[in-house]
Amino acid sequence: MVKFSKELEAQLIPEWKEAFVNYWQLKKQIKRIRLSRLPTKPPHAAQLFAGVDFGRSIFDSLRSIAANLADNLRPSYDDDNLTVIQVRRKTVKGSEEEIYETELAQLFSEEDEVRVFFESLDEELNKVNQFYKKQESEFMERGDTLNKQLQILLDLKTIISNRRWFKSSNPSSNSASFSHSPSRNSDYSERFGGESDETNSEVSSQTEEVITTLEKNGINLVNSGMRGKKTKKGKPKMGMRIDVPATNPTRAITAITSMLLEDLVNNPTTTGGDFIFKRKIQSAEKMIRSAFVELYRALGLLKTYSSLNTIAFSKILKKFDKVVRLMDEVESIFTKHFANNDRKKAMKFLRPQQNKDSHMVTFLVGLSTGCFVSLFCVYAILAHLCGIFSPSKEPRYMETVYPVFSVFALLSLHLFMYGCNLFMWKRTRINYNFIFEFSPTTALKHRDAFLICTSLMTTVVGAMVIHLLLRAAGFSPSQVDAIPGILLLVFIMLLICPFDFFYRPTRYCFIRVLRNIACSPFYKVLLVDFFMADQLTSQIPLLRHLETTSCHFFATIFKTHNPEACHSGRLYMEITYIISFMPYYWRALQCARRWFDDSDVNHLKNMGKYVSAMVAAGARVTYSRQDNHLWFVIVLITSTVATVYQLYWDFIKDWGFLNPNSKNPWLRDDLILKNKSIYYMSIALNVVLRLTWVETILHFKVGRVQSRLLEFLLASLEVIRRGHWNFYRLENEHLNNVGRYRAVKTVPLPFREMDSD
Repeated sequence: MVKFSKELEAQLIPEWKEAFVNYWQLKKQIKRIRLSRLPTKPPHAAQLFAGVDFGRSIFDSLRSIAANLADNLRPSYDDDNLTVIQVRRKTVKGSEEEIYETELAQLFSEEDEVRVFFESLDEELNKVNQFYKKQESEFMERGDTLNKQLQILLDLKTIISNRRWFKSSNPSSNSASFSHSPSRNSDYSERFGGESDETNSEVSSQTEEVITTLEKNGINLVNSGMRGKKTKKGKPKMGMRIDVPATNPTRAITAITSMLLEDLVNNPTTTGGDFIFKRKIQSAEKMIRSAFVELYRALGLLKTYSSLNTIAFSKILKKFDKVVRLMDEVESIFTKHFANNDRKKAMKFLRPQQNKDSHMVTFLVGLSTGCFVSLFCVYAILAHLCGIFSPSKEPRYMETVYPVFSVFALLSLHLFMYGCNLFMWKRTRINYNFIFEFSPTTALKHRDAFLICTSLMTTVVGAMVIHLLLRAAGFSPSQVDAIPGILLLVFIMLLICPFDFFYRPTRYCFIRVLRNIACSPFYKVLLVDFFMADQLTSQIPLLRHLETTSCHFFATIFKTHNPEACHSGRLYMEITYIISFMPYYWRALQCARRWFDDSDVNHLKNMGKYVSAMVAAGARVTYSRQDNHLWFVIVLITSTVATVYQLYWDFIKDWGFLNPNSKNPWLRDDLILKNKSIYYMSIALNVVLRLTWVETILHFKVGRVQSRLLEFLLASLEVIRRGHWNFYRLENEHLNNVGRYRAVKTVPLPFREMDSD
């Protein structure tokens, strides 16, 4: 039989951990009471816990305590069935808040440990009950809001359907339109036109039915007195505003401006206009559908919370029937309106089945790792035998082949670090899927990340072996050196391949995030967007290798320019500057967009960090080509300022450390890892790895091969630092969610509340 502590730990909702009953603390108190045998205790109190059996859970102990109390206090309690702890409800003076109090607590003195235990039990009971009531009220209110949103959507669909019917029955008329004014009144008007009074009457009758339906559902149509009036051309004239009563009487639900574009709605008769208008309605429907899915998930979490705590307080918390009823209602609504009455299809959205870990994936990871090690050994032997690093062959190989393989090696290392992150986040119960807003059914697991990493490196090293074999066989170097470029093209084709294999949801999610980063000012910035942009700032060497590879590929295959220009040409220099700036530039734009959306000055401060990093990166690139004392001083100053800025933001903002008032010295109050020394070592490691730029100003006198290897080593250390940074960044984000009890995503709705004036 699984112990209750294990069951609770397995099913515990991490973001609501503090709201659960403190099982472990109560258990410690019971053990302390049982072991204490103080002389001042009354005899019956000393015998009270003599027969207590600490069984499957602490609550078995509580029942035993209650039973012993019944036996020892029989003169005061004549109830033979006193096997559970009785509580009473009372109202706090000066408020309507109800609390619960254990009756047995009054039988002991204030100093008695048993009384202290029951008082702790009362605190836990009231904490759980108040949290449950708060969440239940919030979810009930959200359900009412979604019902109103859905009703508005259905009514809009009805009106649009009538307009389309009228257009199809009157092809000669081009004046029928559904107009939306972008003013704050958000008036919805439906103008019907026709050739005859009979058609006008018919359309007017249909519109009247829609208006009646809206009013029956609690939606008031303002200016409905215009019904019956006609324009100069004899068409019904009507100006309407959907006014749904909200909690605050000064607010009303109106359609968002982005849903119905003014120019589109004013001219909806064109084919393109109808298509875009239909897409807007579909977008609104998708938003409401996602909101229902999140509501259902929230209710499921609340039901789980209730079930686990009901074991402790069965008499009080056995009342989550409201949640169950609302879940059934959401299922019914979702099945009817979003799944065409197909319950099986609806359940795929509401209760998605998570993919179980496959032993086949683990086997493939081991297989590909073995192949990678074997091929790498073969490559090392062949490279030595072919003398590929000899002075005569070294330059061309390092210019054409090394950059491509460095790209894949750095990418594979980053994937490996991400796999380690996924493993640690799972072990420490950090809800990374919720933080990144990933779908649990398609999100990568750590085994998948390791499989992609090892498969990619096995393919790359295999290509390197084939490249050396062909060169040794006497093939033309210009033909053989095309292999790395072809490998890069195959990788790009695999990334954009539309067929559903090799983690297509993940590939497309990656492409979508890259698009959001490249167009940062024009997209709302999500956490996954700026998290990925931060990864790019650690992959500037990879981007520069891509530049070199592309340059050589076009020079060799298409003869567009001299390959020498890929290292010393003016265009190469300009592109190098751009590549060194771009990741920081994108990240700075994201900060600016977040400041614009949230009006939080911290985003501007964060933007300053990336601006300083851009200046330092540009100075280092210039110094690598203009080695003089002036640029040495400039690089030293700009890099030092940027590094101090970055370290400050790493430790204080991103990780939440260096809090002098924390109960954990110079860390933060809440820590997931139990060993504090790990955090201190991580701080020191991050400082050291942030200073790798020092090598760029020292100019070690080494050979070309050694210089390239040193460059690759420093790039790898930055990738490792980023993977190390990732864990603590998400740990801090997770703890922020825990502090706010944020376990459910808030989905924006297509109809939002705006000031009625």
